Amino acid sequence: MGRPEVIYRFEDARKLEPIERLLVDCEERFLGVVTEKLSLRKGKLLNLVNNGKGRVRIDFSVPARALIGYRDEFLTDTRGTGVMHSLFDGYEEFRGEFPSRFTGSIVADRTGSAVPYALFNLEPRGRLFIVPSDPVYEGMIVGEHNRGEDIDVNPCKEKKLSNMRAAGKDENVILSPIKPVTLEQAISFIREDEMLEVTRGQSACERPCFQPRNVMPFDPPAGSATRRPHRSWT
Repeated sequence: MGRPEVIYRFEDARKLEPIERLLVDCEERFLGVVTEKLSLRKGKLLNLVNNGKGRVRIDFSVPARALIGYRDEFLTDTRGTGVMHSLFDGYEEFRGEFPSRFTGSIVADRTGSAVPYALFNLEPRGRLFIVPSDPVYEGMIVGEHNRGEDIDVNPCKEKKLSNMRAAGKDENVILSPIKPVTLEQAISFIREDEMLEVTRGQSACERPCFQPRNVMPFDPPAGSATRRPHRSWT
């Protein structure tokens, strides 16, 4: 499956898109980051109420497509204390394009099994979605890059061995635990050129059109799975 899309209308040679009325209730200290994120998504501030008790209520008009994948980001920005609710508010003229995600993808460039040594060296690049011994394939999304561009990596790279002994012993490879990705989170993560593959007990994201190139593997709860076009995530 691909990223959800809204239904546009065309009237008098104008492109119209669905608009949502978004009500946000959050702590006053998070007002700046919430307003900034929604402004980047073509949102318009309609009303702001400060009750003087540390919380504010904000009223926005935002395109419906801007809310796809925003809820998780909103909860992160407000540290889980924010509340948001939206209602359909009709159609308005198309407000323009905006990036659906500001991070890139870490994509496997070959087929094999993930190796602890390789994953340890990839951790500084971003958040990983796979653990050692997970099967990967070319085009699979194995993580989320810290920067905006996608990068191709080799998660199957093993440490070079030789008959030369070092003075000290080898360092133990300790990997950070990965955060399980649900089906809903995977759908909101993928971009327009990516897709989600759902299989029994596993999900993967990938990008079609090159050989399955750029897929993200992860092991979510049974019954969920994700995969991305041209690049993918499992």
